[in-house]
Amino acid sequence: MLCWLAVTPTTAWAAIRLAGLDRGPLVQALAFTPYVAGWSVLALALTLALRRWWPAAIAALTAVALLGVVAPRALAAPQPAAGGPTVRLLTANLLAGSADPRTLVELVRQHRVDVLTVQEFTPDAQAALDRLGLDQLLPHRQLNPQIGTPGSGLYSRWPITDAGIRHNLEGWGFSQAYGTLVVPGAPPVRVESAHPSAPYALDQVNAWRTDLAAQPPATPDGGLRILAGDFNATLDHSPLRALLHTGYVDAADASGEGLTGTWGPYDGDLIPPVTIDHVLVDRRIAVRSVTVLTLPATDHRPVLATLTLPTP
Repeated sequence: MLCWLAVTPTTAWAAIRLAGLDRGPLVQALAFTPYVAGWSVLALALTLALRRWWPAAIAALTAVALLGVVAPRALAAPQPAAGGPTVRLLTANLLAGSADPRTLVELVRQHRVDVLTVQEFTPDAQAALDRLGLDQLLPHRQLNPQIGTPGSGLYSRWPITDAGIRHNLEGWGFSQAYGTLVVPGAPPVRVESAHPSAPYALDQVNAWRTDLAAQPPATPDGGLRILAGDFNATLDHSPLRALLHTGYVDAADASGEGLTGTWGPYDGDLIPPVTIDHVLVDRRIAVRSVTVLTLPATDHRPVLATLTLPTP
């Protein structure tokens, strides 16, 4: 009985994850799939230690299934032979503008960031960042500062064309700043600061799903695209995987950093870290590295991706 009690929940979890049944309260739960994958190994060890072979067989299949979808995130994948310029992109959720602006500007300066996308971007945050010199470091911009959480911003070292603001129509109605970067030695690349609605309550799950479905798909036969921001989803959520299947690669996953948490306990909540902030890049773009940084006074961690663009 003890063995079956240990094995049954993980087996049910694996079935839900593999079938993409993220509905209702399962949406929030599935964000913690990497932790359940670890527990599945312990359940297998228990059944083997007690020599309960049928539970052990089920536990083994469950562990293989869960580790099969989780473990590759810790392994770097081969990259395309892109030979264009390097782009260092940083994305950060500012928690309604409360994130420490001095630290953010210092991160941009220290890591020689070329492109910055921000979410929950406010007028006060914009003013503070400019006072600290962000306007000198990244002079080109498409900004939509708003009081509270809907604001969004895109900063760039290079000129931005075809810029605009897209509004998610569901849930919180977060905005998404976008523009096409003119990077010397590379084709134009469309960058958007992504921020779909959060599935924080059951009545918000449909809005979350709608916002993720409305994200601009990759264009494998067209221009280069990058989506960077707070997706409020992990790689264990089927709507995000569907977006990836249009032609994106998750930069953290590609570089072996896909299990590094970006949201959870950083403002004091007793929540294990989960990975909901992402940089999604066109498959023709090579991912060289991803680093999750620290930014005080926000519940998110900024994600820095070093990318190599293809040549024209």
